Amino acid sequence: MVDIYKKVRKVLWIILIANLLVAFLKFSLGLIMKSNSMTADAVHSFTDGASNIVGLIGIYFASKPVDNEHPYGHKKYEMVAGMFISVMLLLVGLKVIAEGVTRLIYPVEPNITLPYILILLFTIVINIIVSAYENKKGQKLNSQILISDSVHTKSDILVSFGVLATLLCIKLGLPPIIDSIVSYVIAGFIFHSAYEIFKDNSSILIDTAIVDTEQIRQIAKSFDSIKDIHKVRSRGAKNDIYIDMHVMTEPDLSVEKSHELVHQLELKIKKEINQNVQVIVHLEPYEKI
Repeated sequence: MVDIYKKVRKVLWIILIANLLVAFLKFSLGLIMKSNSMTADAVHSFTDGASNIVGLIGIYFASKPVDNEHPYGHKKYEMVAGMFISVMLLLVGLKVIAEGVTRLIYPVEPNITLPYILILLFTIVINIIVSAYENKKGQKLNSQILISDSVHTKSDILVSFGVLATLLCIKLGLPPIIDSIVSYVIAGFIFHSAYEIFKDNSSILIDTAIVDTEQIRQIAKSFDSIKDIHKVRSRGAKNDIYIDMHVMTEPDLSVEKSHELVHQLELKIKKEINQNVQVIVHLEPYEKI
């Protein structure tokens, strides 16, 4: 697990550098072009970098070993970091709306040139690569913080395409007010990203079921010695799953065979569901009615 956190930390550092580069380019373009939607997009990109920093802090605490006060470890710090990212996005969205209102009252025509458009396209390409890389690593490492952060970056791509469309429309003769209107759309994307990240991480923190109960039931019933199964529960994240259940077996099954049965059941669950599973089984005698 410690090795996985090291890999996650390395990915976050790489993404942080890429996000800061993209944010700096967009912010510089926004100031030069006097584009509110571009500046809003830049702020969104800066929050990508800030979320990477929050992720690094979360991973630092999550990687701490088990101790007497935390017998289940510190892994949920990763989800807490994800919640912070969600709150950050919410605040950024509100700020974008406030700035959009100001520009709606006092519109400024953006200064649009081909080099600026090309630089914006370059930042979009970087974000596409970053989002795909981060999501792939998040799925491979079962890292909730990387998956959450990739959702954040993916929304940045959509926002950038919106800004690009806005600049092209203004270049074709539409009024500058459209720049502020699009900034509201950008805020909507930011709010949606905040909601998705909040939903994913909060579901883990409140112990929402993570594995289909019927799937566990079918695995258990594949053993002849298991006659029935009930009170099946699951919780956790993809890299830290906990499953407990009540299993009914023949009353005369020895302790040794019962232990072997539980061990084989756990191995099969690990094979078919996830290697990062901890299984607790409560054995009960099966009685025919």
